[in-house]
Amino acid sequence: MSLFDQDRQQCLDKLIWATNKLQIKIEETQLNKIAELIVQTMTGPWRYFHTPEHIFEVGGEDHPVEVLSALFHDVVYVQVDQSVNFNLSYYIIPFVKEYRGQLLIRDVSELPQDNIFELVLTVFGFTVGQPLSPFAGQNEFLSAVVAAKVFEFILPLDLILQIVACIEATIPFRTKNKDGESASDLLYKRVKIANEKYNIALKDEEIVATIQRTVKMANRDVGSFANPSAAKFLDGTWSLLPETNHNLHNPASYTFSEYRIALQKMEGFMNFLKPEVIFQHYQNVPDDQEYQELLDLADRNLKIGRLYLGCKLLSIGFLEALSLRLGRDIPISSMMGELPTQGFTADKLEDFIPNIDQGYHPDDEIEKEVLNLLEHGRTKNSNYDLKNSPLTTYMVKLMGFEQMRQQNDRVKAFFDKKISGEEFLAGCDPQIIRAVTDGLIQLFNCRKASLSVVRP
Repeated sequence: MSLFDQDRQQCLDKLIWATNKLQIKIEETQLNKIAELIVQTMTGPWRYFHTPEHIFEVGGEDHPVEVLSALFHDVVYVQVDQSVNFNLSYYIIPFVKEYRGQLLIRDVSELPQDNIFELVLTVFGFTVGQPLSPFAGQNEFLSAVVAAKVFEFILPLDLILQIVACIEATIPFRTKNKDGESASDLLYKRVKIANEKYNIALKDEEIVATIQRTVKMANRDVGSFANPSAAKFLDGTWSLLPETNHNLHNPASYTFSEYRIALQKMEGFMNFLKPEVIFQHYQNVPDDQEYQELLDLADRNLKIGRLYLGCKLLSIGFLEALSLRLGRDIPISSMMGELPTQGFTADKLEDFIPNIDQGYHPDDEIEKEVLNLLEHGRTKNSNYDLKNSPLTTYMVKLMGFEQMRQQNDRVKAFFDKKISGEEFLAGCDPQIIRAVTDGLIQLFNCRKASLSVVRP
């Protein structure tokens, strides 16, 4: 059985379990079509993190509404897929249009009379004619529209309302408003309005329970931030990078600047994030102790991620500056060697970097963890990058983290073209410059020798 068929079967099993729990009678052939619709989208060519495995995890195993909501919550991801899947557009086109590269909810004159779509609008707090933003719920809104329309003639309206609410709650990283209301507080108000407007007849305690359910699912959606293993947290980060940096799909050809820009965006994102905007908390769900544990773990992982990415940026910036001596837009593989995952064994720059057994001693647990990750690697292999970082490890052991932090400001000035590559290199440790340039010369000499071999 192919991986696609395995994912489709697991998705079908989830649908059967959930509809049975809800006592909804539906033919398995119809559920199989829904499973195929979901999995076909979630296994698109650019999907690395937002995959079937992810939606199965987000749904959990406790409540059928959470399971059904999770299956649909990422079916639309415009930035990753670079479009809306053709099979999903059937459900979306009547309500949304594109104008000059911007997706908009259609005006009143263009919209059909559709209570299901109006319910989704109400739960999200969106309005007709509104431009959609990928940073303000665009993907979640469109995913909710698909889910609601797919289930329109299968589920009762109260369950559709709950599913739409669960998907809305996965809009990430929202702060409280000026009145101190959280995203969950505001969602409760909008669900209550929808409940009254469409005569759904959920009791207030059922609406509260629905919001608590949305919080559970939303927190699972971002659960990797609270992974007790920083290595596994960074595994997730490295799975996210190629989803929106498509050049990384070609490990033999992506350049230093392309890789560096991907790291820069992720580092900037991590520096913006605060634990309290990652995880949601509503009426003791999760309870105070569990919520604080989530915040503490997220805070630790963010500190590790920021330092780790900052160090990686410095080393890749150092190589980028050196690469400018050879030309512009040099592929990383040209200077560092092929990745092992490419199935080609050849000499690599890391083979010629001096080994430092002792060197810098970390000041605290964060530095100790980062050095360990750099030296020994993340948990998972990646087909576009090494899981460990030999050059960065060498630089940290020689310079220490404080000097790495100080040089980080200089390398960003180089990235921003405020200083040249040669100006940046002039302020770097001469020992590192000698070690890396000598390593590159040895690598190139090995390649020269390979080319000089006379073959029969």
